[in-house]
Amino acid sequence: MMLNVLFAGAPARWDDYRRPLTDAISAAGLKARVATDIPPGEVDYIVYAPNGPVQDFTPYARLRAVLGLWAGVEKVVNNPTLRVPMTRMVDAGLRAGMVEYVTGHVLRYHLGMDAQIVNPDHAWTPAIPPLARDRQVAILGLGELGTACARTLARLEFRVSGWSRRPKTVPAVTSLHGDQGLRDILATAEILVLLLPLTAATENLLDARRLGQLPRGARIINPGRGALIDDDALLRALDSGHVAQATLDVFRQEPLPPGHPFWSHPQITVTPHVASETRPETAALVIAENIRRAEAGEELLYAVDRAEGY
Repeated sequence: MMLNVLFAGAPARWDDYRRPLTDAISAAGLKARVATDIPPGEVDYIVYAPNGPVQDFTPYARLRAVLGLWAGVEKVVNNPTLRVPMTRMVDAGLRAGMVEYVTGHVLRYHLGMDAQIVNPDHAWTPAIPPLARDRQVAILGLGELGTACARTLARLEFRVSGWSRRPKTVPAVTSLHGDQGLRDILATAEILVLLLPLTAATENLLDARRLGQLPRGARIINPGRGALIDDDALLRALDSGHVAQATLDVFRQEPLPPGHPFWSHPQITVTPHVASETRPETAALVIAENIRRAEAGEELLYAVDRAEGY
C-alpha cells in the first residue's frame, strides 16, 4: 500500500528534507509519497514543525500520527485539534550537537577561559582551575539530551549530578528527583545546565528563591527553554554577584530583541539558538522508523505524553 506523508515543516526546509526522507522511508521497506501538497483527506502521516503551515489537524481525517521535527513540543502539545499520537525528535545529530555545545561551555567556565579571551589590559593574573574531578556540574533534566550530556561530562571526570521529576539511573551520575532533590542539587551546583522541557511545572523554575539556593559564584548554561528562568531574577542575581556568569541560547522571544538587557550585560553570553539543530539525514531515519513502527502496530519512539506536556 502506498502511504502519503505530508511534510509540514518550515517551507524553506523542504529541499533539505525531501531526499533524506524519501530515501529513509524507502530503506525502511515502505512505499510512500512524501510531498508538501497532499490533500488533507489523503494524508497518513505528518512530518511536523510548529513553524510549518499546519496548525489545524481537523481536516486530516485518516491521519495516524504526527512526527515532530523539534525536540520541544510546548507549541503544539495543547492543540485541541491534535487527536492522534505525536512524537518529538531525538536523533543522533541533535544529541551530538547538544553534547558538544554543553561540554564546550562547561569547559569554558571550568577553565576560566573568558579571562584570557577578553583581556584588553594584557593582565598577567594566573588562576589555576581545579581538576574536573573537583568540579561539581549539575544538569536539570535527564531526558535523552540531558543524559547524553551527563555521560560525556562524567567521562571527563567531572562530578556530575542530574535532576529529574522521577527517579532515574545514569552510570557515574548522582541522580536526584523531586522537590528535595532539586534543593539538594542546586545547593552544590558550581555549573548548572538546564535541559528541561517547558511545561506548566517548569516555567520560571529558576526564580529568585531557587537562584538564591545556588552557591555564590555559580555559572548557568541554558540551552533548554528560555522560560525555565525568570529573566528579571537572573539579572538581579548576576548584578549581586551571586550568579557569576550565564550562557543563554534560548529565550522567551526569539530573535532576542535588540534592546533586551541580556545583550548588554557583561556577565551574560548570548548565543542565537544554536546549541543543537535537527539534521535532515539523521532525523529522517527516526521519522522512517516511526512510520514503520506505526504500520507494524509497534510502540512509537519518543512518543509525547500530552498529560505530562512532553
